[in-house]
Amino acid sequence: MRLTAALLACLAGGCAPATPAPEAARVHPTIVSLNPCSDAVLAEVAAPGQLLAISHYSQDAASSSMDLEKANEFRAVSGSAEEVLALRPDVLVADPFLAPATRSALEKGGVRVVSLPIARNVDESRVQVLKLARLAGDENPGVLLNAHIDAALARAAAPKANAPIPAVVWQAGGIGPGRDTWVPDLLARTGFILTSAARGMGQADHLPLEALLADPPDVLFIAADTRARENRALAHPALDVMAGTRRASFDASLLWCGGPTIVRAVERLAEVRRSR
Repeated sequence: MRLTAALLACLAGGCAPATPAPEAARVHPTIVSLNPCSDAVLAEVAAPGQLLAISHYSQDAASSSMDLEKANEFRAVSGSAEEVLALRPDVLVADPFLAPATRSALEKGGVRVVSLPIARNVDESRVQVLKLARLAGDENPGVLLNAHIDAALARAAAPKANAPIPAVVWQAGGIGPGRDTWVPDLLARTGFILTSAARGMGQADHLPLEALLADPPDVLFIAADTRARENRALAHPALDVMAGTRRASFDASLLWCGGPTIVRAVERLAEVRRSR
């Protein structure tokens, strides 16, 4: 009877259902990603249909950190405010270098803009995976992805009694990753030590052929297409004099981003270490 009375009172007063808070109304906001690293993570942690578009970089083999077949399942955008607004997302994830004019136009159009810098190591990647999962409205897929990454790291870890193996990663144009990048952390976790970082090299510093020959590593990872003209030094005949150095190919797409990319990267590094 009390329920009936309450309903009659509500009808008499013309009451309407309460409007939920925006956060409660949209548990799963729609998202566009312009950051190749967030592309790969969001493709794993977002609900079906929630990720409206990814960056065009992720559909280019030269710049993608995703499996191309999976990347091609999504719409790709170049990043103009007009094409993003046309998709009417709730959130845009971009790197910190998004043009101020583009950011302003998107925010004026009602789009929340989230900046995501490149993670520099595994620990920072774990934080970003959870941040993106929460942004998508459900932390659980992020927790599961991090657990998958941790399991891959455990499988790829070198025996503690083994001394780290000196290694160099040579990228397109003869550059090498240095300190404060992904590579030293991944190598250290799989039984290697990046000698270019130990020499004080920074990100994208040039590593001359002569310097490599003067102090050869035990393993030289070639992370570039040596058939390209600009990469001829990476296949120079002089490298053959380094009798104690093993050369191994390494997919350059594994060098840029964290998240699910970590799994493939450490599997390859462990494979090379175990086959020495």
